[in-house]
Amino acid sequence: MSAAVAGPAETVFTYAAPALKFGSFAADEIGHDLAALGAHRVLVVTDPGVAATGHPERLAGIMRAAGLDAQVWSGSHVEPTDASLREAIDHARESGPWDAFVAIGGGSSIDTAKAVNLLTTNPGDLLDYVNAPVGGGRAPSQPLKPLVAVPTTTGTGSESTTICVLDVLDLKVKSGISHQWLRPTMAVIDPELTMTQPAGVTASAGMDILCHALESWTARPYDSYPRKAPGERVPYCGANPIADMWAQRSLTLLASSFRAAVRDGDDHRARTDMAMAATFAGMGFGNAGVHIPHANAYPVAGRVHDLGTDFRPAGYDVDEAMVPHGMAVSLTAPAAFAFTHDADPGRHVAAARVLAHGAGEPDPGEGPDALPRVVSALMRDIGMPSGLAEIGYGEGDVDALVEGAMKQQRLLATAPKAVGPDDLRGIIRASLHNW
Repeated sequence: MSAAVAGPAETVFTYAAPALKFGSFAADEIGHDLAALGAHRVLVVTDPGVAATGHPERLAGIMRAAGLDAQVWSGSHVEPTDASLREAIDHARESGPWDAFVAIGGGSSIDTAKAVNLLTTNPGDLLDYVNAPVGGGRAPSQPLKPLVAVPTTTGTGSESTTICVLDVLDLKVKSGISHQWLRPTMAVIDPELTMTQPAGVTASAGMDILCHALESWTARPYDSYPRKAPGERVPYCGANPIADMWAQRSLTLLASSFRAAVRDGDDHRARTDMAMAATFAGMGFGNAGVHIPHANAYPVAGRVHDLGTDFRPAGYDVDEAMVPHGMAVSLTAPAAFAFTHDADPGRHVAAARVLAHGAGEPDPGEGPDALPRVVSALMRDIGMPSGLAEIGYGEGDVDALVEGAMKQQRLLATAPKAVGPDDLRGIIRASLHNW
C-alpha cells in the first residue's frame, strides 16, 4: 500500500495541458496557428526518417506561405542522447535566433525540440537541467519560446508532457528533464500523418500509450501524499479524477483499435482512434505521472548497447542495437502490475476488463494475474519480444538494471506502493521471460 502520510494529507491536485487541435488535415493549418502565436522565424525539428516522408518540408512550405521564415533541421536522433541533443542545440544557437519551434515526428523529435527550446533561451549545459541525481536538476530561469508539437507517431505523449527524455551515454542510463515550461504550447494531432507508420513502430509506440494510461490509472492517489506548499507542486501529482477520466477513455479506445492498427496500417478508423488514445493518455499521465514500467525502461533502453546483442526492432531503420522506448516500457509491465495489484485490486481488475471486453475476449477474472495476463496477450498479438531475454538481457544483468531503475526516483515516487531494490529485482527477473 502507499506509505502512510505523517501530518496533513494533500487536498489539492493540479492539471495542465497544451492547446490542442485534432483531426485529419489539422496540420495544414499550422501557418495560421504560428502566426497567431506571433512567430516570425521558425525552426522545424525532425529526424531523417520523417523528413523522407516529405511531411516536414511540406508543412514548412505552408508556414512560408503564411509569411513565416521556416527552416527544417532533420538531424534528430531516434532515442535522443546527450550527444545528439547537444548537436541540435549547437545548430539552433548558430543558426538563430528563433522565436518559435515546431517539432514534427515522434517523441524523439519532440523531445529534441524541447531541449533546443530550453537551451537556446536559458544559460548553461544540458546536464545542468537533467533530473538529479543524474544531472543538476536546475529549473529554467528564462521563459521558453512557443513550441508546436506535430506528432507523426501515436504513442509517446511528448506533445502533452513536461518531460524531455534522453540517454546519458557516459553513465549508460536514460534520464530526463522535467519542468512545466517544457510542455508544448500547442499540440497538433493529425491522424493523416501517422498513416505511413510501420507496423513495428505502431506496436512499440502503442505499448507506450497503453502503459501511460495504465500507470497513470494505477498511480499513487494525489491525496495520499503529504500536503505541499504552493511552490513545491510538480507536474506529476498522482492519480486524480481528471487524469483518471483521460486514462479510462484511452484504454477503451486502445482495446478496440490497437491490434487493428498494427494489423492494417491503412485502417483509417483504427489509426484515428490510436491517435486519440495517445492524446488522452498523454493528458492523463502528463499530470498523474507514470511509475515502475517507465522507471525500468530507462536502463533497459540505455544499457542495450553494451550487451553485444544483434537485436534490431522491426520497423526501425537502425544499424545498431536499439530498444524503442515503448517496447522497453512494455517488457516489465506485466510483472510490475502483478506487483502493484494489492495497492488497489479494483483498479487493476477494472483496467483488465476494459482491455479484454473491448477486444472481444473473455472476462479476465479478479486475481493479481488478471491485468498481467491481458497485457501479455496483447503483447504477443502485436509482436512484442517475449521478455528481456529476447533482446539480450540475462540473469547477470539484473543488478545493473535495478541500479539504473532506482535512479528514477521521480517516477518510482508515483508508484502506488513503496518499491525498493529487492522489489525491482523480482520484477526484472520475472520479466526475463514473460511467456
